[in-house]
Amino acid sequence: MSIEIQNIEGKSSGKKVTLNNDIFAVEPNDHAIYLDVKWYLARRRQGTSKAKERAEVTGSTRKIKKQKGTGTARAGSIKSPLFKGGGTVFGPAPRDYDFKMNRKLKKVARRSALTYKAQKEDIIVLEDFVMKDAKTKDFKIILEKLGIDSEKSLFLLPEKSDNLYLASRNIPNAMVVTADSINSYEVMNANKLVVVESALKTIDTYLA
Repeated sequence: MSIEIQNIEGKSSGKKVTLNNDIFAVEPNDHAIYLDVKWYLARRRQGTSKAKERAEVTGSTRKIKKQKGTGTARAGSIKSPLFKGGGTVFGPAPRDYDFKMNRKLKKVARRSALTYKAQKEDIIVLEDFVMKDAKTKDFKIILEKLGIDSEKSLFLLPEKSDNLYLASRNIPNAMVVTADSINSYEVMNANKLVVVESALKTIDTYLA
């Protein structure tokens, strides 16, 4: 698949690039994408939710009433889950939601996600550029020139750029990441995938 390379002015640079068919034109595996998204979201969870059980609730341990003769059910503690203010039965406890996912399956998922973007023609290849200043207004101008200022966009860079990251972090619809940290969730969540020209080599190396 051949794509025209644009510059930051939103115009053609006069060059074209051919996307790697082994990455951008594979048979999509929806289940692999599902697992990769689930894995990514699970790793983002803090897992710090905690509810007190009956042994942890503050309260007296004396028997509330005598065992027999009241005409009501037996009750041994005010901290019972049956009473208001009592402990929680099977409540959440701190845990790690992460699970193992094979490296090969991750690659299959990410190739599939990139293939979907290529099929929908939602990939923009951008000529290499450098942000001299970390100014949000300059980054906004680039988005407007590319015609994606009102859409969710994901920028893939060949290497870390502090200025570009700082310029984009106050824009809710734009995300900037390095190509070696690509994942299915962010790719599928974006309406437009903006790949800096040099980042294509990184993607080829990372997902080959």
